Amino acid sequence: MNVTPEFERDLKHLMARKRIRQKSEAIRLAVREAARRGTSSSYDYRAWLGLALKGPLNPRPKFRNEDQLWS
Repeated sequence: MNVTPEFERDLKHLMARKRIRQKSEAIRLAVREAARRGTSSSYDYRAWLGLALKGPLNPRPKFRNEDQLWS
């Protein structure tokens, strides 16, 4: 199986996080989780909370505060 460097990196992170020693077991787990997510009808967006706060702030904002924004 040929994999990209990004896949290899993500697989190593998964192995460390789940304390898995064998790549084959980590791949089976990743495929199992992806299949489970693909068949479920509900989505969990909790991991997205606070994501926008991690981005860079605008150095020249159009509005300095909320009062200017809504006036």
